[in-house]
This record gives sequence, C-alpha cells and structure tokens, in this order.
Amino acid sequence: MVSRKKNLIYAIIPARGGSKSIPKKNIVDIGGYPLIAYSIIAAKLSKSVDRIIVSTDSEEIAEVARKYGAEVPFLRPAEFSTDTSVDREFVIHALEWFEENEGKIPDYLVHLRPTSPLRDPKKIKEAVDLIVENPEATSLRSAHELSVPPQKCFQLNGKYFRGLFPEDKRPEYHGLPRQAFLPTYKPDGYVDVLKSEFIVSHENMTHGDKILAFFTPDTGDIDNYSDLSYIKRVIQEQKWEVHEYLKKKFSAQN
Repeated sequence: MVSRKKNLIYAIIPARGGSKSIPKKNIVDIGGYPLIAYSIIAAKLSKSVDRIIVSTDSEEIAEVARKYGAEVPFLRPAEFSTDTSVDREFVIHALEWFEENEGKIPDYLVHLRPTSPLRDPKKIKEAVDLIVENPEATSLRSAHELSVPPQKCFQLNGKYFRGLFPEDKRPEYHGLPRQAFLPTYKPDGYVDVLKSEFIVSHENMTHGDKILAFFTPDTGDIDNYSDLSYIKRVIQEQKWEVHEYLKKKFSAQN
C-alpha cells in the first residue's frame, strides 16, 4: 500500500461550455445522467483524491457538477475556454487560483476528461499510486497500443499518398509487416496525473520529458455523434461501476 499522507491530490475535470461537435456535450445525457457526472463519480469511487474540482466557464455546467459532488470554486475565464485553448491554460489558472485564494496548491492534479466516461475507478487509483512511487517522473499519461503503427499510414501529397516517415530509407517501408515496427501508443482521456511543482517551474510545459507510461483499455472518447451513440450503447448493454453507483444514488434526469 502506498502512503500518500504527505501528498495533496486533487482531481481536475475540465468542462467548457462551448462545443461545436455536440452542443452542451459535457452535460449531454448518457444512460440517464449527464456526461460529466461519470468523471466526478469515477474520481469519488477511486478513493485516491482529496478534492474533485471542475474547471468550467459555464454556470450551467457548474450547477450540474455540484449536484454530483464536485467543487466549482471558480469559473474559468472565457479566454481559456475557446476551441483553440490548450490544457496548460486551465491548469495554470486553477493552480494560481488555489495559491491566491487558499495559500497552497496540490502536489498532484488527476486530470480526467469528461469525454472518457467508461473508466474503472480502480485504474485511477493505480495511476495515482504509480506516479507517487516514481517521484522522478514529470507526469503520467494513459495510453493504449495502436493496432496499426503510424509507419503504415499515409498523408496526402496533392492527389497522391505519401508515407509519414520519409527519413526511413527502407523501400516501401509502409508495406512492411506490423511486426517490423516498435509498438506505438496513443494517449487517451482515461487519466493523466500532473505534477504541480513541475508545471509552475517549467514555462510552457505540462507533461515534461519523463512521462510515466500507464496502459489503459481503449474505451473510447466522445468527439462526435457516432462516438456518443457507441458510448450510450455500451452503457446500456454492459454494467459499469460508475453507472451502477449513479443509478443507486441519483434519480435519472430523463
């Protein structure tokens, strides 16, 4: 068992109000409950965080988040809530708010994106324990192995396909067997763990060069209506701990 008494750990869930792909995506109905509720409850059930913080620019989302047990101690400024905003902006805003208003910042931020609702809370705890056990790491990111390595993919060059790695001198390297390439991993939204001290002391950096690898199943991220339909079907057809907890503790919204 990892002792974490000396570490202050907050879950942070980013949920801006604007979404072009799916309007009000962060509170869209999934199995009778708003999407953001799944990340809030996953953090709660992980029993690995001291506080659950939602960073949003929307009072509507803030009200929903509070209903399911999250804190919304501030509203995120509009300039950090655009389509082109990067994660570092809302993270720095949150850390500065905690420093200015509470006189301290957490040691770690457990970053949970609402668009990845199919989490096992035990995996969140595993991620937190792993980075605490590896203090030299600058952050932790979850990822799953790609079935097709990027060396076998193409980009468009006018009307022709072109390989992504022209420096690879093997003839038609993109036609080689998959086993000819090292495994490649795609970061997902399952769980990231950020080290606050590293972020505030390294300008323009969030994850650093010692990103601890944490392997997770590919449970899907919601980027469009097709993804949304898939997640809704999975929630309906399979039992998920977070959804079962929601059904036990909260009335469905539909």
